[in-house]
Amino acid sequence: MDFFDFHHHKKNIQYGIYNLDLDAVPLESSYSIGIHPKDIAVDSLEEQFRWLKSNISENCLAIGECGLDSMVPIPQNIQEKVFLRQIYLSNEIRKPMIIHCVRKFYEVISFKKKAEQAVIIHGFNKKQRIADDLLKNNFYLSFGKAVLYHLSLQDIVRNTPLDRMFLETDNEQFNIEELYSKVSDLKGISLEKLNEQILENLDTIKNG
Repeated sequence: MDFFDFHHHKKNIQYGIYNLDLDAVPLESSYSIGIHPKDIAVDSLEEQFRWLKSNISENCLAIGECGLDSMVPIPQNIQEKVFLRQIYLSNEIRKPMIIHCVRKFYEVISFKKKAEQAVIIHGFNKKQRIADDLLKNNFYLSFGKAVLYHLSLQDIVRNTPLDRMFLETDNEQFNIEELYSKVSDLKGISLEKLNEQILENLDTIKNG
């Protein structure tokens, strides 16, 4: 059985969504493309957006990573402008968004009101309260390697509806089948059922 890797940075993985690096050329497999908060170049923003728009092909499944990050040196107001432009681009081309968020979840929730397409928080590993608030605002949560050992995150996975989750390796080196197996145990369902639901979720976000 093949397991879909919702967000990864590895060119050798074909079954999933590859996160395209800034200024890179798209692969022939499925990918996401966006301007990450850490990569924002204040003096060449228009050039970055030209790269982004010119590399959106039929294999592009999502806009991202994009979002807000309190730990990078880019001024908050600039991050918000770049994020908002990518939300509008997502609306225009009808692609879901993969969100990178560090200590700015409630700001991201406020921006969600402007998004017309599905919005997925990748690599979620915060508290239940934040998960609940995101889910109430119709976000999807994508979980990674931390689920294998983080007990409170395992509880969040148990409490997250199956139709609002994805699973990913991000830039971690491990086999995603381990994660699917762990989540199937936590949810008390078969691997086949979990796999089927993840693919159903994928179809949902792709079709608006």
